[in-house]
Amino acid sequence: MSDRRNFIKASLLATSALALPRLSRGTATLAGSLPGNVGARVVSTWDFGVPANQAAWAILGKGGKPLDAVEKGVMVPESDLNNHSVGRAGYPDRDGHVTLDASIMDGDGRCGAVAALEHIGHPINVARKVMENTPHVLLVGGGALEFALQQGFKKEDLLTPESEKAWHEWLKQAKYKPVANSENLDYHRSLGLPGGKHNHDTIGMLAVDANGHLAGACTTSGMAWKLHGRVGDSPIIGAGLYVDNEVGGATSTGVGEEVIRTAGSFLVVELMRHGRSPQEACEEAVRRIVKKRPDAAKELQVGFLALRRDGECGAYAIQKGFTYAVCDAQQQDRLLASPSVYQTTYS
Repeated sequence: MSDRRNFIKASLLATSALALPRLSRGTATLAGSLPGNVGARVVSTWDFGVPANQAAWAILGKGGKPLDAVEKGVMVPESDLNNHSVGRAGYPDRDGHVTLDASIMDGDGRCGAVAALEHIGHPINVARKVMENTPHVLLVGGGALEFALQQGFKKEDLLTPESEKAWHEWLKQAKYKPVANSENLDYHRSLGLPGGKHNHDTIGMLAVDANGHLAGACTTSGMAWKLHGRVGDSPIIGAGLYVDNEVGGATSTGVGEEVIRTAGSFLVVELMRHGRSPQEACEEAVRRIVKKRPDAAKELQVGFLALRRDGECGAYAIQKGFTYAVCDAQQQDRLLASPSVYQTTYS
């Protein structure tokens, strides 16, 4: 097979003889939800959410604003040069362009986002500038870059030598197929620990302070080898991210097209508004995707993560393998494995 899964295994793991570890072995505890009423809390998607949460907690745990906390937190994977699906080292599209998407939202309804942004390593910072310094919500492509430069951001080449080499290898076959859980599967090496540098994906982060004020952030370089101009759910308010101080917040991960089709994160928040727990809301949103596209759902991953204003959090996914990190005053490195519709494994 010449799809993304086999290519990345061959080009980045160096040998197919190495067995890939299962996340369920000593790294993540299966849990659909955690109770609230613990004060401030920050949650985020995937293994590398652990160090991202800790960066956010350095602000939130001292009484800082959730908006500042989530912005700082997601900058951690954006900065990781070994991370090929978030930030400055993201894999390019099929034309060799590294394009980044990000959104940020405060619980009071203020929000900002950028999509298909090139040459800026921290798109989350630009998204916040859109929120604070323009009357708009979303800037894209060349316009987003022009705005970033006007705001003082420095233009840089984001195509790293490793990413460029991987792109040239992919061009030999030029076949593209998303693979469920590739974020943890393809990059999770034998020494990978929770938050390790080889765990990659869109990162969605949600935070709530002791007063019930919320904020969220979501940032990604999108799917490797995508069509130039493709935008997923991450920068779309209501799809990849939605936050409301009256209820809670939600974020998503996986194949963004499926999330966009259901306005997924908005749906999760509205379900919580009508009485569902965070985990119940995530499960219903996932099952709606499966119901609408049952055959496609067997070969793709979507996961939702939700945080209620009282601090209760929950998650649910289509496929087994989605993990999420939780940080609060009790524990700063908790990693949980989400329940799922299908019980697939990495074997």
